[in-house]
Amino acid sequence: MLDFNLKGKVFITCKDRSVSYLEKEVRELGFVPEAVSRTGIELKASMEECMDLNLHLRTASQVLYEIKSFYLQNADDIYRRFKAIPWEEYMDVDGYFSVSSVAENESITTPLIVNVKVKDAIVDRFRDLKGRRPDSGSDFNGLVIQVYWKETQASVYINTSGETLAKHGYRKIPGKAPMMEALAAATIYATEWNTRVPFINPMCGSGTLAIEAALMATNRYPGLYRDHYSFQHVIGYDEQAFLAKKKKLEDKIREIPELIIIASDISLQAIAFAKENAITAGVDHMIDFQVCDFEETEIPEGPRGVIMFNPEYGERLGENEELELTYKRMGDFMKQKCPGYRGYIFTGNMELAKKIGLKASRRIEFWNGTIDCRLLRYDMYEGKKDV
Repeated sequence: MLDFNLKGKVFITCKDRSVSYLEKEVRELGFVPEAVSRTGIELKASMEECMDLNLHLRTASQVLYEIKSFYLQNADDIYRRFKAIPWEEYMDVDGYFSVSSVAENESITTPLIVNVKVKDAIVDRFRDLKGRRPDSGSDFNGLVIQVYWKETQASVYINTSGETLAKHGYRKIPGKAPMMEALAAATIYATEWNTRVPFINPMCGSGTLAIEAALMATNRYPGLYRDHYSFQHVIGYDEQAFLAKKKKLEDKIREIPELIIIASDISLQAIAFAKENAITAGVDHMIDFQVCDFEETEIPEGPRGVIMFNPEYGERLGENEELELTYKRMGDFMKQKCPGYRGYIFTGNMELAKKIGLKASRRIEFWNGTIDCRLLRYDMYEGKKDV
């Protein structure tokens, strides 16, 4: 049985270009990274602490707890090395498991060969010891084994998350081309928005940016909306400890009566979807939803805040001509109606971005899936800019 209080090597993965925001989250939770790479953070933590990481992190993808690291020369050695691991200490014979792998070795002709050989090794070990075997498949709804193999070094992890943490669980209606929740959180971190000033999200679509802003402002963590993780299938898991941690998440929630978040969209259906998602997240009462063209979005008087767009990128043929006008209108809108605000436009089309007609003070790099994107910052000065 795995000791849930035993500290080991943990690797937290994230999307490339999001690691600085993940590191900020990890440090705020009291952990000290031992190494930081482009797509993740290595630290020391127990399985018990992995539970907390899973419940809290907004920008992460997976929390991986290492159980073994060894020399692995080629594919012929996989079965022998993996069958020697005491899997009965980690999973129940009547349970369910899946295997995911990333392999860079000249003996690998297809990635699936690693998964198949590892599964065979695990089930054969159980057959030898117990006379029967656990079920296995490709679904991440049981224990998830993660293998990283580069050249001759292999590391074996329990993927304590299971399904990706990038989905935060409240978005039941995704709408058209939605931004993944973890990416939305990372872009909001990048704006350095604080809750004392408004957050305005025209062209809000299914509401992800506005909802993530509300969640962040009120200390509502992703674990509030999810009840299933891979760590729940590890021998030694304590259900009462998990429920206590969920209760602590509820205790951290803070309400901010003066919070101003506005989300607008010209589509009545999009706003209906956004409201439903906000209701699921428990933040519908914090967001002022408006059905209107983005140029008609209400810009509050008082402290100047952040205005953030996530427009279409024009990926399909014939769209760019219409979108060129939209991008120009976004620039005119920010310049004419948003003095004193910090404007942000997230786009994967830098040719269209040229039509905004404003000079970006920052170009922050992100990936949206496989699309190379930028979060462009525009400082809307009141009056003439000092020189």
